[in-house]
Amino acid sequence: MIDLQVRQESERILARASGFEWTQELIDLDRAVYPMLAGLCAYLDTVFNERQIPMLLEELERLPDGVIPESAAAEIRRLAIMVQEGQHLYLWFCGD
Repeated sequence: MIDLQVRQESERILARASGFEWTQELIDLDRAVYPMLAGLCAYLDTVFNERQIPMLLEELERLPDGVIPESAAAEIRRLAIMVQEGQHLYLWFCGD
């Protein structure tokens, strides 16, 4: 399971969202086509900053159906907007 959080630089959690299952489809993403999403790992935390968020969202829009459930994609978009509208905020994909 990969959970979602928005954190400040101090790592204080400002928002959380239910995540999504780590699947073979995520593991098999082509790093050349989806460099941001292909970096996700169920066993590690992956952090995106304000400058990386537009690239992440663009990849998310092109992702084939079913790789990340639409409810989780909606949460990623919601938290990404929060990062973009704030200062010194980060979107964390938290692995186990």
